[in-house]
Amino acid sequence: MLQKIFFFLITSLLLSSCSQFGPDFMKAGRNEYNKVLAQTDDEEILLNLVRLRYADNPAFLKVNSVSTSFNWKEGFGLDGSIFESDAVGKNNIGIRGNTEYIEKPTISYSPLSGADFVKNVLTPIDHQVILLLARSGWSLERILRLTVNKINHINNASEASGPTPTNSPDYITFNKIAKNFRQLQKTSKITLGYQLDGNPGDLALLIKKDHINDTEVEMFLSELNINVKNNIIPITPNYFDASSNDNIQIESRSLAGILFFLSHGVTIPADDIKEGRVTVTKNQNGEDFDWQDVLNDLFTVHTSKKPPEQATIAVEYRGNWFYIKDNDMQSKYTLMLLNQIAALQSGQIEKSGPILTLPVSSN
Repeated sequence: MLQKIFFFLITSLLLSSCSQFGPDFMKAGRNEYNKVLAQTDDEEILLNLVRLRYADNPAFLKVNSVSTSFNWKEGFGLDGSIFESDAVGKNNIGIRGNTEYIEKPTISYSPLSGADFVKNVLTPIDHQVILLLARSGWSLERILRLTVNKINHINNASEASGPTPTNSPDYITFNKIAKNFRQLQKTSKITLGYQLDGNPGDLALLIKKDHINDTEVEMFLSELNINVKNNIIPITPNYFDASSNDNIQIESRSLAGILFFLSHGVTIPADDIKEGRVTVTKNQNGEDFDWQDVLNDLFTVHTSKKPPEQATIAVEYRGNWFYIKDNDMQSKYTLMLLNQIAALQSGQIEKSGPILTLPVSSN
């Protein structure tokens, strides 16, 4: 009987030593690294938005590479003595075993700085980025509110594209236009594309011919101070030409401007406001201006003294916690869009829209 037990133990140990642990390590390790990279990227952005609100310098640290090695060692020993005897205590079996698991991760970081980085951050968003994002499924309303300072000199809180202003900005008319832009986009009455004539490569707004006399379209053009009946309207960055009423002039923000703009969605603790640690914006009546009036349904960062519950992203700074609620879908989408814009600013944009021939007048 003891011989059978002895044989069974040896067989079991040999079989277990032949099993492969590598796939299990990869399955667990890769997913965990993936989640941590995504989480820390969002946390870094949130931390920098909070820093900007406090007039502290932001810092960006890029993860260049992640590599890791796994080592798994196991060993066992078996000793004993077996006697065909009725004597008590003569039979014994001893088993020894040991396992060792070693993981050696190597992660390399590099600070983002230098002339090229600063240039990318300070360069206004290219109109092609706006078109690419619009044709990728993003709402035009969200894109315009985030990336544009002015459309035909209609202000989108452009003062917020830098350090916090002391006086309240203009934004109400722009938000209305952005909402109408989105509605016309959803109903397929308008679309964006590239000009073929005039200034090839520049953007243009296409009004579907069936809707050129549509009441909503006419009201939309009137809000933009456009009084021509072309169904293709050029979009130009020449926002200094105030006399033009036959094109759409878009002054876009830089990535730095977008970061400053969104930083005003950070809720500041009352103590920090009282102690003058942030700039407080006043309205025309001398009362404190609420920046959520500008950023409503776009981006909100909450604050608390204790680690927040139900937060999708949270960072601690200056003794307080700043976080985005897990059920705040609008803020989460805006953060996702910000990540994509930041990535696009570092590379060339391929044309991604239809080519439109200018001019085409409706009859």
